[in-house]
Amino acid sequence: MTTYNPPVLATRILPNTRAATVVAVIGFALLTALAAQYVIPLPFTPVPITGQTLVVLLAGGVLGSRRGAASMTLYLAMGAVGLPFFAQASGGWEVVTGATGGYIVGFIAAAWFVGFLAERRQDRAIATSIPAFLTGNAIIYLFGVTWLSYSLNMSAADALAAGLAPFVIGDAFKVALAGLALPATWKLFSGNK
Repeated sequence: MTTYNPPVLATRILPNTRAATVVAVIGFALLTALAAQYVIPLPFTPVPITGQTLVVLLAGGVLGSRRGAASMTLYLAMGAVGLPFFAQASGGWEVVTGATGGYIVGFIAAAWFVGFLAERRQDRAIATSIPAFLTGNAIIYLFGVTWLSYSLNMSAADALAAGLAPFVIGDAFKVALAGLALPATWKLFSGNK
């Protein structure tokens, strides 16, 4: 049985079947869990450096809005029920409602928005893909820093210092990597038409 897929990279490289869609959604959720295990703890903040944001951006860009958001919702759900899918092999509802929970919820919104832009061909050229991924990353920061401030009763300035400033350089690298990878992959699969 075939299903409608918007014009994103997944539709170019995967069969147009429900099974392929399910595998891709589960695959990106599991890849996010794997990327969460690449952790560099920072002593001055409860937010560690991880590889998750790169996978979140790619999930939206490759799968599109609904499927990208579905993969991140699945990731959140699997971790929330206690599977060791969050940073440092943690899991459980207390992580989702803890200091870093806003970032995890932000993954869903960011994957959806990046996917929305990818469905409008913003992932096919470096000049448009990098701004799309920057916006997705900003969405993660918006959710994460806001929740960090609320959950730890921090001022906005303290939350920005703990939840955004230490990550800008690393996230800029991830945005650049994703922003170069998707247009290159489109060209590889002759989809940049």
